[in-house]
Amino acid sequence: MNAMNIGLKRFLLVVVGIAGIPPLLFALVLLFYPRPENLTPTHIYLGSEQSINYCELPVLDGSGLLADDFPQGHTPNCGYEVFPKPILAGCTEPLQEGATDMRGLWIETRNDGTIGHMERIEQCGNRYVVTAAGVVHDMTTDGLLTGASNDVRPLSVGPLNLCIRTSATTEWIDGRLQFEALGLVPVVTRYIEDGQLRWEYPSRGLTTMDRICELPRHQLESQ
Repeated sequence: MNAMNIGLKRFLLVVVGIAGIPPLLFALVLLFYPRPENLTPTHIYLGSEQSINYCELPVLDGSGLLADDFPQGHTPNCGYEVFPKPILAGCTEPLQEGATDMRGLWIETRNDGTIGHMERIEQCGNRYVVTAAGVVHDMTTDGLLTGASNDVRPLSVGPLNLCIRTSATTEWIDGRLQFEALGLVPVVTRYIEDGQLRWEYPSRGLTTMDRICELPRHQLESQ
């Protein structure tokens, strides 16, 4: 009986060990897989010299540049130091069929009246760019891995400050933009409701954001 128990324990240890290999490999990929070359013009990361009115959105009538005319934007290093200029400035390609126009600058107002998360959304053709919290996520909204964001996010683990890789595809589903990590796992869902930008994140719940026209003063002063 003891020999049988020992054998069973060994078998379970082997199974647990094998099951733990894929998550470990996945974590190593997130940490060390190289990002694609950052072709975003350097001046984008220098910030705007003057205030931009994000309530005056360009008309997407196809009279200017197309989405494919712009290289994919990426986060510099592991986070920008000043709020970047728009990635898709000058792009006027109409949005793809089924897309919801979420362009603009948005800010979260918490229940206690304090200001929370702020983000800028750019859209043109099938491109969708979110700039917020030190990172730039630029992707296409066709659900294909070829157009996935290939970027980073800072992660603190105890005394360690890591910079892990992130990648997500996006696709419009009934007017909502569904983000899927690595094109497999549904994560963030963004949509417009009652004139507000709302997004749902599994570990954060629902975030509701209101439109603002200009960067807050502290953001401009940091530039």
